[in-house]
Amino acid sequence: MKKFFVGIALLACLFGLGLAGGAWWKDAHTPRLTILHVNDTHSYLEPVRSGELTGMGGALERAAYIDSVMQADGPENVLLLHAGDFSQGTSYYSEFGAPLMVKVLNAMHYDVATLGNHEFDNGIEALGAALSASEVPIVVCNYDFSNFEKMGRRIRPYVIVEKAGRKIGVVGVLCSLKSMVSAEISARLVEKDMVSSVQETVNAIRSQCDMVIALTHIGIEEHNPGDILDPMLCAATEGIDLFVSGHSHTFMDKPLYVKNLKGRKVPIVQVGWTGSYMGELHWE
Repeated sequence: MKKFFVGIALLACLFGLGLAGGAWWKDAHTPRLTILHVNDTHSYLEPVRSGELTGMGGALERAAYIDSVMQADGPENVLLLHAGDFSQGTSYYSEFGAPLMVKVLNAMHYDVATLGNHEFDNGIEALGAALSASEVPIVVCNYDFSNFEKMGRRIRPYVIVEKAGRKIGVVGVLCSLKSMVSAEISARLVEKDMVSSVQETVNAIRSQCDMVIALTHIGIEEHNPGDILDPMLCAATEGIDLFVSGHSHTFMDKPLYVKNLKGRKVPIVQVGWTGSYMGELHWE
């Protein structure tokens, strides 16, 4: 059986990168931070059965790798992120829907997740009901879900997580859903301007954080004309240290660096789809 995980060794690329908020090190004893991230797992709970990814992935294999990193580095030093679209794609979702996917997120102990467009495939009320059981903070800053009672209670624009002696702000960003959901849902959704929503959220938390991560489901490559993509959002904002991306199913073996509004180079990472790969980053 193929090994499900191919590590993306980004230490050499990220070490020494100046962070947008200022100095990274609190003192000489601040431990190394490990960031594990995945996106677009699309309900692949078993290894992929066909195509070039055959034999790769699987929830048990993914969980085993996460556990090995937690044991090696200490769970207090590991940040685990999901960049959306944990739903749709296999018979597991067709049969059991979002409630099962939420149970999987809980079981793997993700620290933060954002939503993808496919989370809405069974309707927003069903999604809200499923998220009521989520133990994982769900972040989206560029939508107002207050028209949907269950969703409005479960989703927040950001969270601040403490890992490896640092306060890390995680801001969620979701792609435009106008062409991806039913007309009834679209009419009730309040989609806010993405760039201004992200910048306002970052501005609100930047002084409280040692690091700010944009956890996005907008993509690196275009899905629809007029899409705002991660490189574009990076170029139009400041104060973000890392983009952890989803949506475009882009396999990356190294980060894409894009200059932000202040001319600072910011890394953008994404690891394909099906959960066949998991990104691993180390910040000293």
